[in-house]
Amino acid sequence: MSIAFVTDSNSGITQKEGEKLGISVIPMPFMVDGKTYLEDIDLTQAQFYEMLASGADISTSQPSPETVTDLWDELLKEHESIVHIPMSSGLSGSCQTAAMLAQDYEGRVFVVNNQRISVTQRLSVLEGMKLAQEGMRAGQIKDELERTRFDSIIYICVDTLKYLKKGGRITPAAAALGTLLRIKPVLIIEGEKLDAFSKARTMKQAKATMLAAVQKDMEVRFHHLAPEDAHIHFAHTQNEEAAKEWMEEVRMMFPGASFHADPLSLSIACHIGPGALAITCTKKL
Repeated sequence: MSIAFVTDSNSGITQKEGEKLGISVIPMPFMVDGKTYLEDIDLTQAQFYEMLASGADISTSQPSPETVTDLWDELLKEHESIVHIPMSSGLSGSCQTAAMLAQDYEGRVFVVNNQRISVTQRLSVLEGMKLAQEGMRAGQIKDELERTRFDSIIYICVDTLKYLKKGGRITPAAAALGTLLRIKPVLIIEGEKLDAFSKARTMKQAKATMLAAVQKDMEVRFHHLAPEDAHIHFAHTQNEEAAKEWMEEVRMMFPGASFHADPLSLSIACHIGPGALAITCTKKL
């Protein structure tokens, strides 16, 4: 029984990688100074950060219904069903839109709402494909991925307060004071919410805070999760070298865990700016 897998570019899966793996990747649209760009089609990571640094007015959007259904229609010519894994419903309306559209497909399209984004969303797609290879049907894969939606956590340290202020997430006064004190907020994505977690004065302190939080999650949230049963993944905003260096530092602490590093979703990057580092912990299926 042939199952097609669809995700969006918030997963970090590039068009080239998707083609290699047999995954259809819908590019997320961005409005930049009134013009629409598509991630990884006519908007590269480098171009995005250049525009961000220049002060361009950047806002996120979601794929049009026609973009989604045209892809589904094409895939269903050769596949029995589709598992569609969009970014978290708490961070975008694209998941709800896809779920509504799927109602017209008479049980052939299954939209997964498991609250993932970036490297954790990428992981869901890969795990879904593995479940399909093991014989699960599309509906069963959706159920399993949603059943484990809270088996993942993301911590992000923001390097600059400029973009949180610009997006109205903190006041100008708080941003000015935070900049003066060199405060680096640590954010958390838990389920569908992006929220404040802690504050640090240096990136070194922030990394220690995030790592301690992951270790506590493995003990408490995930009930003494062994490293070999965990994915410890990393993400960044225009900070690849630092992310990979940190990953190598942490690797020795969790023998047997799987490790991976990727750029953080541009949908989050436009709200937090460059220089951010993130660590995630996800329980293996």
